[in-house]
Formats: sequence, structure tokens, C-alpha cells
Amino acid sequence: MATETDNIRYLKGVGEKRAELFGKLGIDTVGALLRFYPRQYEDWSVITPIAKARGLGEVCIKATVITPVTESYIRKNMVLYKFKVKDESGIMSVTIFNNKYAAASINVGQDILLYGKLSTDSFYFEMSSPQIRPTGFDIIRPIYSATYKLTSSAIEKAVKTALTAVRIYEFLPQSIIEKNGLCSREFAIHNIHFPKNASALKEAKRRLVFEELFMLQAGLLLIKNVNRGKTPSVIRSDFSAEFENLLPFSMTSAQKRCIKEAVTDMSASRPMNRLIQGDVGSGKTAVAMSCCYTAVKNGYQAALMAPTEILAEQHYKTFQNTFEGTNIKVDLLTGSLTKKKKEELKARLENGETNIVIGTHALLTDNVYFKNLGLVITDEQHRFGVKQRSALKEKGNSPHILVMSATPIPRTLALIMHGDLDISIIDEYPKGRQPIDTYSVDTSFRQRIYNFIKKHVDEGRQAYIVCPLVEEGEEENGLASAEQYFEKLKDTDFENYSIGLLHGKMKPREKDAVMRSFSSGEINLLISTTVVEVGVDVPNAVVMVIENAERFGLSQLHQLRGRIGRGGHKSYCVLISDSKSARDGRLKTMCDTLDGFEIADKDLALRGPGDFLGNRQHGLPELHIANLESDLAILRSAGMQARELIETDPLLKSADNAALKSKVEKMLHDANSN
Repeated sequence: MATETDNIRYLKGVGEKRAELFGKLGIDTVGALLRFYPRQYEDWSVITPIAKARGLGEVCIKATVITPVTESYIRKNMVLYKFKVKDESGIMSVTIFNNKYAAASINVGQDILLYGKLSTDSFYFEMSSPQIRPTGFDIIRPIYSATYKLTSSAIEKAVKTALTAVRIYEFLPQSIIEKNGLCSREFAIHNIHFPKNASALKEAKRRLVFEELFMLQAGLLLIKNVNRGKTPSVIRSDFSAEFENLLPFSMTSAQKRCIKEAVTDMSASRPMNRLIQGDVGSGKTAVAMSCCYTAVKNGYQAALMAPTEILAEQHYKTFQNTFEGTNIKVDLLTGSLTKKKKEELKARLENGETNIVIGTHALLTDNVYFKNLGLVITDEQHRFGVKQRSALKEKGNSPHILVMSATPIPRTLALIMHGDLDISIIDEYPKGRQPIDTYSVDTSFRQRIYNFIKKHVDEGRQAYIVCPLVEEGEEENGLASAEQYFEKLKDTDFENYSIGLLHGKMKPREKDAVMRSFSSGEINLLISTTVVEVGVDVPNAVVMVIENAERFGLSQLHQLRGRIGRGGHKSYCVLISDSKSARDGRLKTMCDTLDGFEIADKDLALRGPGDFLGNRQHGLPELHIANLESDLAILRSAGMQARELIETDPLLKSADNAALKSKVEKMLHDANSN
């Protein structure tokens, strides 16, 4: 018997050349072939009457041939064969193109099955180029995502061969299978490819969806436990209250709770691995500073990594101002420092003179050493890959890890995206934070909006106008292109104002220069694409206008809106869209609430998980069959049971879990190898 790990080229009927074609579909082993599930099915087992088939898409019709096949030439090398069939509900015309063999097999009085789509632009019932089979072909046939050189039929044939050649082993614990009423893995694999009937297909899919989501979450929990050895950076004393005395404001109870959770983690013998998730303006930086203060007071160094120089500089200034008058030394390490200043700073880090360093990717360079790194913090963690975070972690001896994100994520998806992290949520806003008034209007308001911007700029404030990313040729459809928009406004409505442009195709140094000019007040109005979504605080910016707002997800709109409302001035967000359905639906949500988590939940319901997961799952396995939009209930159930299992057997060492552990480790290894 073959095994699932065997190279696919050794499967009968495949060989070297066809194996290369399979490789282009990501199929290199027999197991990968069996996990290459059909994208849809041809259901020949469900018969639809002719009179009810129009508008249903592809259907199977059982009918009797009532006319001989006629042949007509419409041009060279193009022959049409036509005949009529009937069932109890009606008569249908059938057309076959250029298939003499199929036409020759049709005889008057014969009962046949036809699989195809009825024409919707005719008074008569018509079907063109259907698949035709003899009666008795009542199967559900798989259709695979194919390439032009490797057809669905060829994949189907290879899967049939694999299913006869391979023994399919079970690896889920029997207790999990019984608790969830799951079919066996062997039954599931056979029936996902070649279902006996619709019920068997449903059972097979339920088993495989559960299996995939259970494995993923068990794997992430296993990573968490495997990575948590001992740490020498144990916190002996909590200095959180002392830190709060340095602040000119009182912390919220949510901030205090998150700090307490982090300090409790850091007081244990295992390294902390925690995500601080908070909405824009919820006070994550203060939480980070408190953790740094306690770490330093206990004799350890702390490092905070930000995705851009200007954001790193902003954090540096905040830390400097807060720790002024203490004996805590804060330094800034970025790529733009002179060589001499870098060397001096690195020496201070290595001898322990620097207590806290704020930096960019420059922190990851090989010649950056710490005397006693005990706490590593990454800001806007979704901007960094797993390898980058790990590289900073390697600068110390199992330091505590704290990651921060201002992107609200539905709690359900957080299980997938951050399953290897403990999660703290700041779900309360600091007192005195002014709400942002949000309005949704159509383009007829544009001139009034320009006047509104001018009014605030004339009063000394600043504003943003955000345009969607525009594909080539879309400008004609009325979509705002940032560059064209900028060129138009600087010569017309805002010719007497200082106006800047920011977009993703600019070089990092150019983007930094524009943001510095805006931050310093040199630029009154910034025309930007979504690159401004995660940026620096500009407390003086009070107006955010978003063009073609229907093009954005709700969570992205919320992130953009978070660029304003950061100072003491009243702020306004205006969403422009000519889509009435968007204004009455999604955009109304933006006008009704400022709660990022409520918005994220709504976004998940409306658009599915793509906006959140995207392609940022560095190191996470690909989902082959589960759909996080339609399978949320299974996700929750599988996650709960994975946590229960890992709590009783943290490293999956028991004999009952041996097969599961082997499968999970292979899944994670394959994911990180891609």
C-alpha cells in the first residue's frame, strides 16, 4: 500500500511530467492530492423537470428523444447538431456543437440524461452543449480547479487511483470523534471526492471542516506551550502604581486590567506571550510604557519595535517625556542615524546603560546586543512577520513578548489569527476623548465639504482626503485617483493652501518627508491613499474626508477615521459615496457607532473574514475546505475542544494523542516551509 507522504510522481498513471503539472497546483504528495478537494460538483442524482429548470444554473434533466438529429453547417469547421427531447413537464431543444460522435449516439425514443444550463433568452426551452449520459448515471461527480494542461477529469482519475492505493489513517482522538458525531476520516475522504449521495457529502464535509479547524487551533496552542520554556526575566515587584504617578491623567480600568494581566504573566517562570488589542485612542502606549517601567525597575532592558521611523520617533518622544526626571535612559535606534551615533547607542545597549530602546527593523541587525533584554514589544504587530518578531526575541534569553494592535478583530477570528498569544483587550476609552461626528453623503455635497475643510484650515487646523487604490482605467468610472485629485485641487479649490500627496508607490523616505511636513503643520491638507491608515498622531488634524467610501471595508474605514480626533478639537469624518445602498447600509454603521469591535463584527458578517486574514497569515496553514464565514459555529466548537484537549495534555504526549501530534507538527512544518 502507498502512503499519504509518497511523492505523487510514483502514483500509477502520473509520472514525472504530470507530477510537474500537479506541482503547479501545490500538489506534491498523495496526501496533498487527497486534500485537493473539489471546488464544486455535478449532481446527476437530482433530476429537474424541464419546465422548472430555467434560471437554476446547471441541472440534470431526464428526457426522451423525440426527433432525429439534424445537421447544419454554419461555417467552415463548425457543425450544429439539433434534436428535441421531452419529459412530463415539457419539450426542450438541444444543440450540440462539432461533436459528431455524441450526435451519432442519439436515437429517437431513447431515454437520456442531459447536464447543462437552460437558455434564459428564449421563449422556448433550449440547452446548448450539454453533457449527455445514458440513464443510470446517477452519481455526484467532482469538479476540480484545473489548469489548461491538467483537466478536472485527469485530476479525478488520479484521485480515484489514490483512493484505491492508499490506506487512510485516523488521527483525531476517538473521544473527539464520538463527542461530535463525526464520520471516520476514511469515509470523509472517499465521500468528499465521490459522494454516495447528498447526505454522505454533507457528513464528509462536516468532518473535514471540523478536523481542519480543530487541527489549526490545536497546533497554535501547541506552539504556545512548546515555545514557553523557562525565562530568567522573572518580575519580582510590580511598579505599575508608581508608574501611574508619572502620568498627567488617570488610567482607565481597562488599561489597569491589561497591565495587571501582563505583569502577572511576567511574574511567572514562563515568558509572557500576550497581545494587547485596543481600538484607536484606547491607550495602548501607556500600557506598554507601564510594562517597560516595571521591567526596568526589576533590572531588565526593554525594546519596542515600530513599523516606520516616524512612528518610532513618536513613541520615543512619548517615552522621553513620560520618563523625564527618572533615572530611566531611553534611546532611539533607526536606519537614518549616523554610523557614529549607531555605534555609541549599541555600546550603551550592550553595557546596560540604555534601559529602553525604541526602534524600527534596525533593532534586528546582527550587531545589536543587549546586556539583559527582558521585555520585547512590537507595535502594529500585523505589519511584522513571525520571523521578524522572532528575530527580536532572539536578542534576549527567552524575554517576555508583548504585541500591540490597533486593528479591532472579531473575537472569533482572534482565535485563528492570534491563537499562539494570550489576548488582553482595552475596551474602554480614556475620559475626555471627544467623539468623532461621522456623516455619509453623496458627491453633490463635495463643494460644501471643500468649504468645510477651508473653514477649519483657516482656523489653524488640518485635514485629510483619502482616495481608494485605483486600478488602471478606473478613473473614467468616477473613482478618485489620489494623484489626479491632488493635481486638480492644488490648482483650483485649494490653490492658496499648502497641500500634500501621499501614496504607496512613493519611496519610504518620500513618505516620511510628507508625513513630517504634515505633522509639523507645514501641510494644511493631505491627499492620501490608505497608506495613512496606520501613521503618526497629528492632534491638529480634525477633518477626514473619504472618497468612494463604498470601496472600503468597515474596519478599514474605522482605521482611517482613527487618524483624527487625537487632540482637544472637535473632529469630523465625511464619507462620500454615490451608492445609496452603501449609504443606507454599511456606511450608516460608521455614522452610528465609534466602537471598533462592533464595527469589526459587522464587517465580518457583511464581507467575511478576508479583510482580516488577507495574506497576513505568516506561518499559518492554508485552509483547504473550511470557510470562516459559513463555518463560524464549527470554528467556535473546534476551538473550545482544542483548548480543553491541550489543557489536559499540553504537549500532546499521551498515546491517545500521538497520531494527532504527528499530524499537527507536519501541518505546522509544511506551513512554515512555504
